[in-house]
Order: sequence, then structure tokens, then C-alpha cells
Amino acid sequence: MSAHPFAYPLLRALARFGDVVRVPGLGVVVNDASAARDVLLDGETFRKDGPGSPGDLWTPILGPSVLLNMEGDAHRALRRKLADLFTPSSTAEICARVLAEPLRDLSARLDKGEEIDLVDVMRVMAGGVICEVIGLPDIDEHACREMFEAGERIVSMVGLRTRTLSPAQVAVAREVLDPIGEVAARSFHAGDETTVMGRMRALGLSEGEARGAAGAFFLTGTETVATLVPRLVALLHDHGELARVAADPALLDPAIDEAMRVTTPTPVMLRSVHAEADIRGVHVRPGDRVLIATHTCCRSLGPFALDSDPAKTALRRLWFGAGPHFCLGYPLAHAEIRAVMWTLLDHAPLEIVSRRAARGVLIPTYASLKVRRATSEGQV
Repeated sequence: MSAHPFAYPLLRALARFGDVVRVPGLGVVVNDASAARDVLLDGETFRKDGPGSPGDLWTPILGPSVLLNMEGDAHRALRRKLADLFTPSSTAEICARVLAEPLRDLSARLDKGEEIDLVDVMRVMAGGVICEVIGLPDIDEHACREMFEAGERIVSMVGLRTRTLSPAQVAVAREVLDPIGEVAARSFHAGDETTVMGRMRALGLSEGEARGAAGAFFLTGTETVATLVPRLVALLHDHGELARVAADPALLDPAIDEAMRVTTPTPVMLRSVHAEADIRGVHVRPGDRVLIATHTCCRSLGPFALDSDPAKTALRRLWFGAGPHFCLGYPLAHAEIRAVMWTLLDHAPLEIVSRRAARGVLIPTYASLKVRRATSEGQV
């Protein structure tokens, strides 16, 4: 609510009018998870590269060949080339290498009883991992924070009604992303196959594709992780589940999924209609814009609850998409979240000292969430 005092109440209100609703100025809004999945799986009718789609937003700053704005054979070919770079084993190895020192530092600070601002910690860690991916290792904490804030400024330009970015907004975004592209290009041409950019060259990608991919990784690969961990800790704390998850390792993955469902890292998804069709009785035609209210679809199953629910399982991580556009970086995000959470849970019980909601951001999150190791069980 603090991040979007008008947009989220509007989305919830629209859900009362039906599973699929045509809204002037917005498009055709999909509020039902099953209908949303049908749209996402039909890449011929509902595409990411037409009017009102993600392509309209990101092509001017990322170029035409990134997964965010592609469909068809070209999309499938690029995704196949990139898939091996983001396997569970390869992403776990990246996180183990990049986060080893930051996690040792976090553990030491918790042992000392220090107050830890998880928002700041996660910005540094998520920034560090993405810098490694795009070929910019060994940057300091200040640079990681600056990069995160720059990415946050770009993403926050997008609202429910945004169809394209203005020339001024594109200029701001290019000012941030062009240097990242240069770094990625240098890593690409170095050809070191131990790096993601070097592997892209070995896989036959062009420099343009590598530069575009670096920009896309930067925009999508920091906020999801950095915003989720503080909210996951807060949700577990507020529902009295921190100690339970700390005691039972098998509960961590379900807890991550449940927090993702409730917080919904991709609150809306856009598609452009390329052929006449019906979505739950609502007729759509070429040029229409479809807005999938992912947040509404996921939150319709109730508030955070760490339990086994077939309906929640059936969502199949809808917040990361579906079918050929399911988030390629999911294994990397999951590996980062698990690594940080195990360090935090090793120091349970934890208490929340203070929290403050962020405003003017795309993904609702905290501006600050300070925690410390509790001195007694009664403080949790």
C-alpha cells in the first residue's frame, strides 16, 4: 500500500467486476490465475513484442534482442543458449563464490548482537551477484548500493498506465545502462568461459545480445532478491514462524514460495494481442493491451500462511511467469535467497528492531528493516 497507494487498491477493486475486465486507459485486465496462465502460454496470440507490451517499454533502452521483448523462434533460440548459464548448480556456485565473504561478515555482526539493516545488506549482496554475472567483479559496497539505486530509479518509471517511456526517461535509463553494456562487452570479448559473458560468446551470441542481456539481468536480477529477503523475514517473524523454519530445513523452500506469492515480485505482466481471441468471454482484437494482475491472482488465495495448500501449489510460481517466458533467472534468485536466509536462520531467534515501508517503487518493499539476534526466546 505504501509503495502504490492508488494502484493496488485499484487492482483489487477491478477484481470485483470479474475474472477478466476491459478497463478504458488500462486495457483488458486479467484477475484469475487460470486465465492468466492461458494467456501466458499462448505466445502466438498474446505477445511481448507489440503495442502496449514489454517490448514498447524496454526495446528503446535494451535493444531488440533480449528475452524481455522477444517471441517465437528467435526467443526460443536465445533462451536455449542462455539456459545452461542459469542451472541450479551453476547459480549456486556463483552465489557461493560471491557471497562467501559478505555472509561471513553478516554472521559475525549478528554474533556480536549488532542491529542489521537487511534492506541495505540485500542491496549490497544482490548488486554483488549481478556485477559478477555481467563481468564487473570486485566492486565495493558503495558501488553496489549506487548500482541498485540506479536500477530502482529506472524500474520505478513504470506504472500501470505506462505504455512507453518518454525520450527523457529513455535518456536517463541509457545513461545508467550504457556503461553496464560497455563492461559486459569487455567481458564478452575477453572470452573467459568462467564468466557468464564469456560463456555467451562461446555459445555463439553476438555482442549486442550480450549487452542487452546484461542490461536485462541488471534490471530484473537485483530488485527481486533484494526486496524479497527483508519481507520474508518480516512475514516469518510476524506470523511466529521464524523458529519453526530455523528448526526444519525442509520448510525454507515452501516459505520462500509463499512469501513470493504474497509479495508478488512481478505485480503485473503485459501482453499485446496479435490475433482475435476470447479471454473468459471478453473479446480481444489485435492491438489490445492485456494487463495480467499477477498480484491479484496470487493474493486471491489469502494471506501468508506456511501450510500445504493444493491451490497454492497449482499456481506453479505464476509470479515468475509461465511457459516459454518463465523467468530464466529463477535459479539464481532462489540460490541467493537460500544462501542469505540460512545465515539468518542460523542466528535465530531474531527480533525486528524497526521497519519503514518504501514509497515510489515498483515492487513494494521496505526502505529499512533492522533486525538483531534476540537475547532471549521471549523477545521473538
